[in-house]
Amino acid sequence: MYRRPVFFQLQRRVSEPRRFIQVLAGPRQSGKTTIARQVIQALEMPSHYASADEPTLKDAVWLEQQWEAARLQTRTSQGRSRKALLVLDEIQKLPGWSEAVKRLWDADTASACPLQVVLLGSSPLLVQHGLSESLAGRFEILPVMHWSFAEMREAFGWDLETYVYYGGYPGAAALVEEPERWSRYILDSLVETTISRDILLMSRIDKPALLRRLYELACAYSGQILSYQKMTGQLQDAGNTTTLAHYLDLLGGAGLVKGLQKYAGQAVRRRSSSPKLIVMNNALMTASCGMTMREARKDFQFWGRLVESAIGGTLANGAVGHGVDVFYWSGRNHEVDFVLRRGKKLVAIEVKSGRRRDNLPGLAQLRREFDVSKALLVGADGIPIEEFLAKPLDTWIS
Repeated sequence: MYRRPVFFQLQRRVSEPRRFIQVLAGPRQSGKTTIARQVIQALEMPSHYASADEPTLKDAVWLEQQWEAARLQTRTSQGRSRKALLVLDEIQKLPGWSEAVKRLWDADTASACPLQVVLLGSSPLLVQHGLSESLAGRFEILPVMHWSFAEMREAFGWDLETYVYYGGYPGAAALVEEPERWSRYILDSLVETTISRDILLMSRIDKPALLRRLYELACAYSGQILSYQKMTGQLQDAGNTTTLAHYLDLLGGAGLVKGLQKYAGQAVRRRSSSPKLIVMNNALMTASCGMTMREARKDFQFWGRLVESAIGGTLANGAVGHGVDVFYWSGRNHEVDFVLRRGKKLVAIEVKSGRRRDNLPGLAQLRREFDVSKALLVGADGIPIEEFLAKPLDTWIS
């Protein structure tokens, strides 16, 4: 059994008295459906599973039909609690889903129907919009993000180099011995599906070609700071800064690429900064790089960016739902790769993929300007990269 923390959290919450709708949100192939099915098997209560990702057209009427089928399970249940579990997958695909769920949930609350509800969504940003619009006070979110190095190592026996190159898509692990097939699977089955079905069909995008090119640019420049003005020049498009920032938010919300803001202490200054681009899964960077793992390993500059992207993606994924913000910092011609913030606590992280430890003036300068609780060197003679990637985020910010 993998993704144990989320599995046990969901199992515990569903076993409790009916209080909240449980929402599993995260990118494609992160294990949401598997977790839900494992909980169904583990619990001794009737259940009903339905997916809005099936080919036939789904709407609020379909959702109500599934809900009624689950209600019937509570009436026929032989247990004392009469509880039943309803799991609705790909919920963001249903137009007006949040209003329908609110109406049905409130009706069950009024009638004391003991139906537990779990919603699964592969576009966290869109799911969050629906929740905040209609279901305030009625839900809890369990983020299910990309697989970590520790999980890929446990499941498939991967070493550090394999993870740095191939990333954390468990469904693609069986294809790594066939690099071209692996790349096509990542690009066609995961990236294209996420962009075309989770973003373009679910959000108003005035320039879909620009969004696609922005995704490709972010993958090519992962681990680097790139101003919106330079992005506009690279993309050869008249899209303005606001449009690019919005599209980058959508790509990040879908679990593809993220633009980290510069830590500045003031929110206004952070929002106006140039983003540091980071892929949320290194497979997104290498599937289209045109290099084999052996060739990438020999390109020291590219491999260094892969290592930094793996660490940045691990931090970005681990921060979701844990009250942690991830930034970078630059100033006075110095830079710090990552800055973690939880409340008033700041942790600065510098990444060195080579063996030699260079001077770290960025860390020193950051400490002069801000109250840094902890400064970490990852790689060189600091914390081994493998150890850093294998441990949860709380290890470094606690």
